[in-house]
Amino acid sequence: MGRIALVTGGSRGIGAAISVALKDAGYTVAANYAGNDEAANAFTEKTGIATYKWSVADYEACKAGIAKVEADLGPIEVLVNNAGITRDAMFHRMTPEQWREVIDTNLSGVFNMTHPVWPGMRERKFGRVINISSINGQKGQAGQANYSAAKAGDLGITKALAMEGARVGITVNAVCPGYIGTEMVRAIDEKVLNEKIIPQIPVGRLGEPEEIARCVTFLASDDAGFISGSTISANGAQFVV
Repeated sequence: MGRIALVTGGSRGIGAAISVALKDAGYTVAANYAGNDEAANAFTEKTGIATYKWSVADYEACKAGIAKVEADLGPIEVLVNNAGITRDAMFHRMTPEQWREVIDTNLSGVFNMTHPVWPGMRERKFGRVINISSINGQKGQAGQANYSAAKAGDLGITKALAMEGARVGITVNAVCPGYIGTEMVRAIDEKVLNEKIIPQIPVGRLGEPEEIARCVTFLASDDAGFISGSTISANGAQFVV
């Protein structure tokens, strides 16, 4: 059995690609999901990857879910914080509920998931935490003040935890995808996609979920042991830092 990896939001989109890539690399993978039982069951049937349901916005649910995964599979050595939601609105129309929902899932969710596994990683002197942020956490995006704030916060916690984990064998890194060809993105009106979004991407295409998954698989590996506190920008040169 390989190292144990847990991927939040791991049964659909980028998360599903990450789960599969880690499994193919020899990890024993658990995929968390929040609500779509049908998609999760289909994912498990297709891949053989176990799925576990809870909301990353709920700290106690995260503790219980992590305990269940560890009871079933063993101590979590690789954590990929991928789960995220959008509640887009221009700021003057954004409701406190839209703000809170995104912050609770996309930012507090990283705390809620990482905090329970951190002591075990420290004790074993090994851990990999990989946070999936976003190009919009780097550059901002109109209509996404909540999402951009949360994803920028993910980069802040990545840097701080990298410093704390460095002496005990834990690396913490982030990946910032640009526009990736997930089901959600490909559902955008084709005219908007082809005339407004893709022309902003210098490579001239959407990214593929598997391209993000390869970044994560590398950061999870022993070969990446000297890389911590870093951000991989995978956006086709749309935004260069």
